[in-house]
Amino acid sequence: MLWDLAGEIRMLLTLPAALTMQVAHPAVSAGVDDYSVFRTDPWGRGERSLTSVQLWVYGGEAAAEEGRRLRKLHRGIQGVDAHGREYHALTPANYSWVHATGFPVYQHAQRYLGIRPYTDEEERRLYAEWLQVGRVLGLRERDMPQTLEEFWPYYRRMLEEELECTLVVEELVSTAQRVPPPDRGPRPVRVVLRSLWPLLLPLFVRFRRFVTIGLMPPDARAAIGLPWTRRQERRLRRLCRVVRQVVPWLPERLRFLPLAYEARKEYLRGVRR
Repeated sequence: MLWDLAGEIRMLLTLPAALTMQVAHPAVSAGVDDYSVFRTDPWGRGERSLTSVQLWVYGGEAAAEEGRRLRKLHRGIQGVDAHGREYHALTPANYSWVHATGFPVYQHAQRYLGIRPYTDEEERRLYAEWLQVGRVLGLRERDMPQTLEEFWPYYRRMLEEELECTLVVEELVSTAQRVPPPDRGPRPVRVVLRSLWPLLLPLFVRFRRFVTIGLMPPDARAAIGLPWTRRQERRLRRLCRVVRQVVPWLPERLRFLPLAYEARKEYLRGVRR
C-alpha cells in the first residue's frame, strides 16, 4: 500500500499535518527548536525530509542506510524542553512518536484524498507496512505498538497526556512567519517566484495553515488546540475533491515524485523481463 501511497503527489498535502503533530510533543519540539534549520533553510529542510521519507519506502538497500544515517544524525540532539525536562532525540518514546504520526495522518487523509475510507483490512495492512518502516528507522518491536488494537490506545494516550501547542507548532501554523522564497528548482522559475514572493507569501502561509490543520486528525487537532470551522471544512472538502479527481489522470512521471517514479519504473522493467 505504501508503494502506491507514499510517493504520490497528493501526499504532499499531508506532510505539514504530520510534522505539526510531531512537534506538538514537547521533547520533539525542543529538539527541532534547538537544532533544526527549518527557520533559516525551510526549502532545503523540506527537500531533505521528503527525500528521506521516499528512501524509506522506495530505496531498497538504501533504505537501511538512510535509517542508520538518521540515527547517527540524531545522536547528539539533546537538551532541556520547555518544561525543564531533559530530552534526547533517540529516546524510544520520542523517536517512535515521530514515526507513529504518519499512520493516523495517512488514515485520516484517505477520507479526503482517496476514493473512499480504508476498510478495516486495509488499515491493518497499512499499519503493518508502517511498522516495517519503523524497523528501517531502527525502532525495535518493544518501541512500537505491534497491532492496530494496541496502536489506538497508545495514540489516544499521547494526545491526552503529551501533546500541546508548543512554540514550534505556533510557528508552523502562523500566517505571520517570514518564509524566504523557494531556492530549489529551475533557475527561471526561482527568479519569477523571487520577484513575486511579496505577493505570494501571504497566500502561501495561509494555505499552509489551512491544509496543516485541515488534514490533521480531528482528535489531534483538538488535543493541540488548533481551531477549525465548518466553513473551513467545506472548503477543504471542495479542494480535496478537485485533487482527488485530477491527480489519478496525470501520467505517472507527474503523479509520483521522482524517486518513487524511478523505483516503480525499475520494478516494472523487472516484471517484464
